[in-house]
Amino acid sequence: MVRLERIGHQYGNRTALNEITLAVRKGECFAVLGPNGGGKTTLFRILSTLLPPTSGTAEIDGLDVNRDRSRVRSRIGVVFQSPSLDVYLTARENLRHGGRLYGLSGRALEARIEETLDQMAVGERADELVKKLSGGLRRRVELAKVLLHRPPVLLLDEPSTGLDPSARMLLWTQLKNMQDAAGTTILLTTHFMEEADRCDRMAILDRGRLVTVGTPTELKSRIGGDCITIECEDPAGLSGRIAKKFRCEAAAVKGAIRIERSDGPAFVPHRTTVCIIVLVFSFTFSWTQVFEIINSIIV
Repeated sequence: MVRLERIGHQYGNRTALNEITLAVRKGECFAVLGPNGGGKTTLFRILSTLLPPTSGTAEIDGLDVNRDRSRVRSRIGVVFQSPSLDVYLTARENLRHGGRLYGLSGRALEARIEETLDQMAVGERADELVKKLSGGLRRRVELAKVLLHRPPVLLLDEPSTGLDPSARMLLWTQLKNMQDAAGTTILLTTHFMEEADRCDRMAILDRGRLVTVGTPTELKSRIGGDCITIECEDPAGLSGRIAKKFRCEAAAVKGAIRIERSDGPAFVPHRTTVCIIVLVFSFTFSWTQVFEIINSIIV
């Protein structure tokens, strides 16, 4: 349903996206993660037809987002981080105008409005001006607005921003229902790890580059586990002794020894703990004395 082929984008001399190739299957819930400035919002602006890519191609439901903008827009529902509601209209009026943009009218439109407002639990506040609603309620109205025309693809840029825990749970229940009942394809960005864990697959962007793609289970399994760091005077020499003594990988990194274990707390025995405490409070010893203590413990 969503296909990117070597998508790139430049803001002057700055590269926002660097040849991103990615595919999202029909009915899949797919998360895009990464630090601020990693390229997530630029990618979403391209997919929502608001920004032409500098290079490469992007398709939604087989339609090129640059050449077939009108047809693409009829197939997507988009929620950006920035609010898009008219605060001087009621929640119901916002949905009514939004629905008309997608060709809905009459009783069918009014029925859809009632249905989506109830789904997002804002039916009781439907006739209040948006400017009088809390940030969380406004976010729910925005979500109801993009669900109104039942798009096959949802593009959600940090959709749970401003939602309290109960509203966030409600959102994910609704997204799951749409995915199961209608086969809706959902592509979203998030900074919440528990939200990413709910998705079928995820991608990580960093400085415009695609770092990795996989299921939450696959990506978590690649992590080495707990990281034990020991600062010392001769990490290169001591790391070899640790590796030999404990039959583990110990790397010298930036003046310290780094050990990755799946059982970090269990790996640190009493004598090693004493060793680390000595290191932390090593102002009472010379570094030569500390190194001799470490050697005596390991040997």
